[in-house]
Amino acid sequence: MTAYKTIAESKHFIVLDKYNPDWKVAEGYQSEGDLEHELIQDLVNQGYEYLPSLNTPEKLLANVRVQLEALNRVQFLDGEWLRFVETWLDKPSDGIVEKTRKIHDDYIHDFVFDDGRIQNIYLLDKKNITRNKVQVIKQFEQTGSHANRYDVTILVNGLPLVQVELKKRGVAIREAFNQVHRYSKESFNSAHSLFKFLQLFVISNGTDSRYFANTTQRNKNSFDFTMNWAKADNSLIKDLKDFTATFFQKDTLLKVLLRYSVFDTSNTLLVMRPYQIAATERILWKI
Repeated sequence: MTAYKTIAESKHFIVLDKYNPDWKVAEGYQSEGDLEHELIQDLVNQGYEYLPSLNTPEKLLANVRVQLEALNRVQFLDGEWLRFVETWLDKPSDGIVEKTRKIHDDYIHDFVFDDGRIQNIYLLDKKNITRNKVQVIKQFEQTGSHANRYDVTILVNGLPLVQVELKKRGVAIREAFNQVHRYSKESFNSAHSLFKFLQLFVISNGTDSRYFANTTQRNKNSFDFTMNWAKADNSLIKDLKDFTATFFQKDTLLKVLLRYSVFDTSNTLLVMRPYQIAATERILWKI
């Protein structure tokens, strides 16, 4: 896949240096299942690893262990891993604020192994973001106050950081937005849910695709804070296939998550709007 770089900004959106779709937009009826299948295939084509059988909390945690061991070049004994999870990764007292702080500020943990040695355990590699493993799963099942099944989830080093909710073409995109809020109340933030690590939501009905931050702040938690990506001619990137080819390009997504999202002093997670990212990148290019 081509890597797209920001070169300018319009009033509200990033302008990409080039973007030429090499497909035809689907015409006529396309079900939610069709959109989901196409999205996952496009992500796989862009280098994501697809884990079709990972659909329970137990499997999710087991995969986190595999990915963190690989990232940190370490192996946990079973007892060590359990202690790491219970005392730090998934402390019972953690809410989404504490989990978000672990992504942005406290992503390195000094862990004491059973033999007494101490090693820094990284959740993420922020210096060399290409070392972070990106995976995709679908139809993950979790129960809180209600049982829910999520459409498509993107994992970074095993942790669910991006949740994608889809509606079939023709259905109002606000329905996907409302579904995200329902899941937040019913199961995302249930006890021992690693979905408390979620940083971004993406919603799409195929013809309109938007992203927004996971936050508990009411004044930031509305449809008005959803954002589009953009094409080189300053028009919006709305179709899901175009959005996937650009926003979900691995390097772009990791930068949005790890460099262009801000966890502020009031414990509010903010993801930069495209024009803010463009301005930031322009400054970085001058350094």
